[in-house]
Amino acid sequence: MKKSVTQHEINEKLSELPGWSFSNDQLKKSYLFKNFRDAMGFLIAISYQAEQLDHHPGIYNCFNRVEITLNTHDANNSVTEKDFILARAIESLL
Repeated sequence: MKKSVTQHEINEKLSELPGWSFSNDQLKKSYLFKNFRDAMGFLIAISYQAEQLDHHPGIYNCFNRVEITLNTHDANNSVTEKDFILARAIESLL
């Protein structure tokens, strides 16, 4: 099982990820794009990062809006370093 990060570590790491928040044991961020095609292109790019890291986010998409949630299922659905690695990878796509 992966090791959960502490609330203090979460707060420190979130300071490096503008727009990301923590609630309900998940890292979360919403993105707004110009149109549906741009939103879907972003999702496709995320899929490659997620597969490479073998870590898959919760994704919600409606037209030009994408919402991402991250937590680690094999760490009792808590937040681990793996979630921050994927969040940074997602941010690198913008």
